[in-house]
Amino acid sequence: MTLNFSGRHYPSAIIMQALRYYLAYKLSYREIEEIFAERNIHFDHSTLNRWVIKYAPQLDAIFRRKK
Repeated sequence: MTLNFSGRHYPSAIIMQALRYYLAYKLSYREIEEIFAERNIHFDHSTLNRWVIKYAPQLDAIFRRKK
């Protein structure tokens, strides 16, 4: 099972990095939004929330299968 990023406005690398910040560290959506804004990558915290809702369960399933 692979993650399907088709139809997303941002590249998969940006989405995965934002997910990593949220899942691996205790950062809020707004803090991650600010981190990326400093790097001149702008998205809303609600966009990150939608990414977490969509991709976090899929990542968990992939990691459990590999474990």
